[in-house]
Amino acid sequence: MSEPLGAKDLPTLDSVRAAARRLDGVANRTPVLTSRTLNERVGAEIFLKCENLQRAGAFKFRGAYNAIVALSEEERSRGVLTFSSGNHAQAVALVGRLLGVHTTIVMPQDAPRSKLAATRGYGAEVILYDPEESSREALAERLRQERGMAVVPPYDHPQVVAGQGTAALELLADVGPLDLLVAPCGGGGLLSGTALAATGTPGCRVVGVEPELADDATRSFATGSVQTVRNPPTIADGLRTPSLGKVTWPLVRENVSAMVTVSEEEIVEAMRFLWTRMKVVVEPSGAVALAGVLSRGIAGASERVGVVISGGNVDLSLACALFTEAEPIL
Repeated sequence: MSEPLGAKDLPTLDSVRAAARRLDGVANRTPVLTSRTLNERVGAEIFLKCENLQRAGAFKFRGAYNAIVALSEEERSRGVLTFSSGNHAQAVALVGRLLGVHTTIVMPQDAPRSKLAATRGYGAEVILYDPEESSREALAERLRQERGMAVVPPYDHPQVVAGQGTAALELLADVGPLDLLVAPCGGGGLLSGTALAATGTPGCRVVGVEPELADDATRSFATGSVQTVRNPPTIADGLRTPSLGKVTWPLVRENVSAMVTVSEEEIVEAMRFLWTRMKVVVEPSGAVALAGVLSRGIAGASERVGVVISGGNVDLSLACALFTEAEPIL
């Protein structure tokens, strides 16, 4: 892990606001849902920002568009390269189609079939790799050198982080000041962007939620140094990133109030609640933040709490199997 960037190199609240202007009229202004049942269960007023209804099915469209639009015409002419397990892959592929930019995506060979099919469907060139045998970053670097393409990584990039923060910025604009914002954490792009957006709301705490099996950010937060978990076997495939990055780590450390983890069973139960009680299709990664609210008591009594539902690109056969195997716990 390289040294953290200087403060002048990191995105700010103004960066998030600038990204919001670029995304205006391009990204979906996703709805905010509420539930009396959920409020009663938690003892707080919960607002769900439904990024599962974003273009390409996840918040990742925001960061991908913001980063690719910021490239020069010459850079775009050489094509864009990224690496992703699925949601960022789909987002980059879609943005490439919208802007007429060739995209190449490095994806693990065990990526969800639905995400792989959607990425190819948007017109991207997909290169598969075995996570047990090689590093996606190393493969992407080799391709970058061979092809001269611009790299837009899934989270560790100032423009990507700024774009992801626009979801929370919209939420705050739509529902007013919040006491608490809760977001899932993989590589920290969404969480650090959310935390930047919250800096414009005095008194708003930000909490990140991770799977217990992929707790690198939680351990980093507790120890003060970046920790790594490689190829964690969590069902939340969008959160399998090995560690926070040189952009996201200092932002999380500076602006996030706390990190918590949730079990695989708690993730499934949050999915079950969203599917059955709120009629919202959400993938495991997308349910992680709500799992933290439901299971970890992070919301204070009568607080106003925003929760980012990060994505809905679910493998239906996997979801059905998860619901069948797991007994309701709430």
